[in-house]
Amino acid sequence: MNKLDNCLAKLLNVIKILQDNADKIDCNDNTCTKPYLGPNAVNICFNTRPVMLYRCDNNPVTLNYTNSNGENLTTNIFRIKNVCNDSVGVLLLEPTTDTEGNVIYNNTNTFATINLDCVCAIKCLADTIVSNV
Repeated sequence: MNKLDNCLAKLLNVIKILQDNADKIDCNDNTCTKPYLGPNAVNICFNTRPVMLYRCDNNPVTLNYTNSNGENLTTNIFRIKNVCNDSVGVLLLEPTTDTEGNVIYNNTNTFATINLDCVCAIKCLADTIVSNV
């Protein structure tokens, strides 16, 4: 049984549920019962709400990964994969920019578990699409 007593865990679990249900949403639904808020003028459905997690010293949680070129890099942007009691499983995301200067996030295929007892704040970034999640 998954008992989420931690308020941060509860919030992260809501984000996970939204992401899990993203592929079940009809992006062309304009009825009163559509399962999301806001307009959808471009018919794009997002599948990820990237987050930054902050330690109690106000510094972001930063983790290492190796990219497809074999370079060792760090990131502080994550996609929630699972939440269990006082820990969260995350997919590390690699921020980059597209040709128009928009920030996009790439799947690093690197996963980590973070102890929520070491986290005191969450910053949600703009919803986006991450491939192969």
